[in-house]
Amino acid sequence: MNKILDQPFILYFILIAAIGIPLCVFPVNLFSGEIVSQVGIAEQVVQAPLSLSYFLGFGLNVGDLDTVKTFYLLPSGKILAVALIFGLPALITYRVHIGRNKTKI
Repeated sequence: MNKILDQPFILYFILIAAIGIPLCVFPVNLFSGEIVSQVGIAEQVVQAPLSLSYFLGFGLNVGDLDTVKTFYLLPSGKILAVALIFGLPALITYRVHIGRNKTKI
């Protein structure tokens, strides 16, 4: 465990996997997005929280997508996804790195 804490890049990639995999596998609706549904010739756009797992096909039932033409993340949802998957591990890694260097001095 101490060897992992001494190497910040390895810790960073482990934290990316630890945070990113659950967000991409489990249907956690955190990210703002839009769902475009089409019934006949009418098209309706609905803002709804989306999960990253929907884009990989996890957590969706076949019947749920009958009228859905497309769905996508809004810019605020994309920013939140990047901040959670890459920013949070960077902050944690930086904090561990600073803490480990303080104790060595």
